[in-house]
Amino acid sequence: MESVSKIRCWILGEGRSIRSVARATGLSRNTVKKYLKDDSPPSYQRQAPPARHKLCDGFDTRLQELFEQDQKRPRRERRTAVRLYEQLVSEGYTGSYSPVQRFVRDLKRADAGSVDAFIPLHFAAGDALQFDWSEERVVLGGVERSVKVAHFRLCHSRKPFVVAYPGEAQEMVLDAFVRALSFYGGVPRRVIIDNPKTMVTYVSRSKDRIFHPRFLALMNHYVMEPVACTPASGWEKGQVENQVQFLRGRLFAPMPAFDDLDALNDWLHRRCVDLANRAHPEQSTRTIAEVFDAERAELRPLGRAFDGYVEKTVRVRSTCLVQYANNRYSVPSRFAGQHVSLRLCRPDRAGVRPGRHC
Repeated sequence: MESVSKIRCWILGEGRSIRSVARATGLSRNTVKKYLKDDSPPSYQRQAPPARHKLCDGFDTRLQELFEQDQKRPRRERRTAVRLYEQLVSEGYTGSYSPVQRFVRDLKRADAGSVDAFIPLHFAAGDALQFDWSEERVVLGGVERSVKVAHFRLCHSRKPFVVAYPGEAQEMVLDAFVRALSFYGGVPRRVIIDNPKTMVTYVSRSKDRIFHPRFLALMNHYVMEPVACTPASGWEKGQVENQVQFLRGRLFAPMPAFDDLDALNDWLHRRCVDLANRAHPEQSTRTIAEVFDAERAELRPLGRAFDGYVEKTVRVRSTCLVQYANNRYSVPSRFAGQHVSLRLCRPDRAGVRPGRHC
């Protein structure tokens, strides 16, 4: 387009001849005349589609069969195009990965139909932290088991933090937030969450929420604003949703093995530090760790850690035991038959204290 404008300026503006312009530009006189007659920008029309290697020997049918099998599985168990390519190679496919990738992409587009459009969200430094749970399989002490992993992500720097627990109980939610904020060394202005019962007790049809008193106490302690997403609208915290899928492939495939949960969490902590050395997705000349170092100045000071216990009233049995979640705790015999307050927190901090008579 710049050459066309220059040619028209030389001839129509400066009065130069077509011959001299053709000699100066190296173009034919017919091409110069065409640019003078039509002021629209030149365009190139491909005469034939580009030649691409195709799947052959029936592997296209096999790939479609594998793809349809995956569609019947849970989303987390579906294979990526790379895994499908490896499956075909094991069955004798000798072609490259590109035809497989294009074929899978076309199948996904045909299966998806119409696609919703989304506007990318922008977060200022120190503005927001996103939180979500995932379920992963690990080997602890030689036994394969399921664990719940709490995912955190600072929206501006994209720095991740994950910690594993045996479940999603409220005392684990509170402890996860305490650990995450300690890891970041500061407090953002907002936290974006789903609507689990451990954090939100009531969800209206609008944006109105009633937060759980203990979770609200956590927010008040750190002076953070809780923001609950619209139900079934995961894109409102899309960063941490994507992080769940990314870290599942990086950290939990193949299945990791550790002696106990503490060893797993120590390893996850180190991996979060290592993953921050990747390039930032928007600021490609800087790493996530470098952007986080700049964002840390915008985080509020951490202050004293929140005491993340959950208190429940339970009755002491005649055997001087109280029970909660299949666990029994011993109580002095003078409280037999009475109601006491049971404080639930991390396993090394649980305790029982007397409460009122019923």
